[in-house]
Amino acid sequence: MARPKIKNLPDLSHLAEPGREIRVRVTPKAARHSVTADKGGLRITVTAPPEDGKANAATRALLAAAMGVAPSHLTLKRGQAARDKTFVYDP
Repeated sequence: MARPKIKNLPDLSHLAEPGREIRVRVTPKAARHSVTADKGGLRITVTAPPEDGKANAATRALLAAAMGVAPSHLTLKRGQAARDKTFVYDP
């Protein structure tokens, strides 16, 4: 999978705590990649379609870039086929 183009990502390095669960709401097939933090949590939009795990992989890569960690340190714990997902940070 190609790496997403990253522009204007928020600094989410404070989420890089071992064992931390990170809840996100994902919108696949968006016009561009983005990560926004609001009262309800993190909202991530990716251009990848929601088929064969492409949107999950793009979400993981984008979240890892915003956190400043390797994508391999994020594990999708819950929400493989849902818009609401939970990732766990395991260094």
